[in-house]
Amino acid sequence: MPPQQPSVPPQQPSVPPQMPPAPGGYPAAPPMGMPTGGVDLRRGISTTLVTLFGLALPALIFLLVARSGQYGVIGDMLDAVEGKSVSLTEDDLNDADDLFTAAQVIYSLLTVAIAVVWAIWFRRLRLNAEVFAPGQHRFSSGWAAGSWFTPVVNLWFPKQIANDIWRASSPQGPHAVSRGLLNGWWVTWIVALVSNAVGGFRYNILRAKVESDDYTPSRSEAKSDIESLHSILAFDMFAIVIFMAAAVLALLLVRQITTMQEQRASLPPQMAGPAPYGMPAPNPYGSPAPGPGPYGAPQMPPTPPPGQPGQQYPPYGQG
Repeated sequence: MPPQQPSVPPQQPSVPPQMPPAPGGYPAAPPMGMPTGGVDLRRGISTTLVTLFGLALPALIFLLVARSGQYGVIGDMLDAVEGKSVSLTEDDLNDADDLFTAAQVIYSLLTVAIAVVWAIWFRRLRLNAEVFAPGQHRFSSGWAAGSWFTPVVNLWFPKQIANDIWRASSPQGPHAVSRGLLNGWWVTWIVALVSNAVGGFRYNILRAKVESDDYTPSRSEAKSDIESLHSILAFDMFAIVIFMAAAVLALLLVRQITTMQEQRASLPPQMAGPAPYGMPAPNPYGSPAPGPGPYGAPQMPPTPPPGQPGQQYPPYGQG
């Protein structure tokens, strides 16, 4: 009688090998596509941002109307200095100032809310982008939120982070994405900030001059100061219009990049664009270099020798 053989469990169907976790602890894409488990696609924050920008537009219109009221009162004051007959009282000036103060308070509250929600949303984008393209970003997720509030570097760090997020989130691959909306929003935002800062600087200088104890202007000097104030208010109205354009573009940007990340999460890793002449084809975007195998089949990265670190992702933009 032959010896009894141990029972063999029924053979399970073969399961495709899984990709190892990507650097930074985020799960890499499995062979059949990009998972949503490591990507936060909840729309709560993006919807809140769209709503806040939608409220910011009428608040900016209110601010523009209030500033134009001040501009008109100062224009009447300038006409009075020049000897023209105008109907102007101190109450007119106070009413214009009170209306602008109310509009400024409303817009300032909205600005604080937008800044907080934007920083949270932008950091989430950066974390999602790390899943799409592990190890290929120039700044950490902490900088994605903190760079907006850091003086000086907030003039270019956020744009570089946004560029990396935009490329990583592109469903067409990093080299096929158009950054027209992103660049347009950033230029408009910077122009609005600079215009607002220049107008505020000019206003503070003039205010310090007028409120000084030794300010006893002649008729011509008073006229010159009123003209300067009139010019400052006109420049500030220009800055408000630019802020309105930036708010519209920001609203469109939030919707666009939210849609991009949702589409990117539902697709397999994309090719990183055509390779230069004479160079090998690029790796699937956001995944390690594949080993030999049939075209289009999922590949496992080569196993490093004992004691050697695992394969690292190449710098962003390189094959």
